[in-house]
Amino acid sequence: MNSTRKNTRRLRPGSIPFPVRRALLKLGKDIREARIRLRIPTAVMANRSSITRMTLYKIERGSPSVSIAAYSTVLFILGMIDRFAGIADAKFDEMGRSLAEEQLPKRIRLESRYITRKTKTGESK
Repeated sequence: MNSTRKNTRRLRPGSIPFPVRRALLKLGKDIREARIRLRIPTAVMANRSSITRMTLYKIERGSPSVSIAAYSTVLFILGMIDRFAGIADAKFDEMGRSLAEEQLPKRIRLESRYITRKTKTGESK
């Protein structure tokens, strides 16, 4: 084996948390239903997304082995990229915002106006 190659591990269905697997299945189902509602055949959708029909099939089945770029391209073709872009938006992160609020300082002090400066000779003024 080549030593410069990264040691990567393939995802197996058992290694993915169940809520993540369920979310991917729902996403795939929603993508498939949106494609059918828009009456876009699989061949046309795959061509527009620059992916193979097999990859589109995997996306519509919620496969974790497909890249996030392929998922996002399909969502773009379906006109749903705005919702995808807001997935990890801070306004939906309740826990992160509450933790950040706890770390806010109690008071804010102004810096002194009389900061010493070094002159060219290295003496302070």
